Amino acid sequence: MRQLSLPGAWVHEPKLFPDSRGSFHEWFRRSDLQDATGHGLQLAQANFSVSSRGTLRGIHFADVPPSQAKYVTCVRGVVLDVIVDIRVGSPTYKQWEAVRLDDTVHHAVYVAEGLGHSFMALTDDTAVVYLCSEGYAPGREHGINPLDPELGIEWPEGVTPLLSEKDAAAPSLAEAEEQGLLPSYEACQAYYAELRARG
Repeated sequence: MRQLSLPGAWVHEPKLFPDSRGSFHEWFRRSDLQDATGHGLQLAQANFSVSSRGTLRGIHFADVPPSQAKYVTCVRGVVLDVIVDIRVGSPTYKQWEAVRLDDTVHHAVYVAEGLGHSFMALTDDTAVVYLCSEGYAPGREHGINPLDPELGIEWPEGVTPLLSEKDAAAPSLAEAEEQGLLPSYEACQAYYAELRARG
């Protein structure tokens, strides 16, 4: 796994084994994740979404602890996956990084607890699967508007964003910080240390 520019975010670039029948690859290995992060992924929930072109999901995050780490891949179509550092006090606070996920190279991203996550479908009938370390808990789930100009995420030109009512009404990053919704970098670091201690 290759670490991205944001601490707590990695991309898995699997080796593909094609033959006349199709191809095979390992899209997740606990040992690879453990080597990268110092701990495994406790699987609590697996999600599957199908999206039309332009669908923009996120930016989503959850209270720390325990928050919700995600391991995400695209099994049909193409998405632009975006990870945002929303941890107040982080050296990369307000920065974001984008990774193209598709059904050709089969990359996957790991998004640690406390980071914001979003993606835009660039093809119709795009299917994304993601493994989650914690189950969905509405009372501790939050969002930031992915079109917040302060973040300046460079979504692809020529694609009209389709947001849910909830995501469209989500606060800006500044508003979320003012409301005390964002996790602190210190709390996230303490939780990562706890996860490493567990193995």
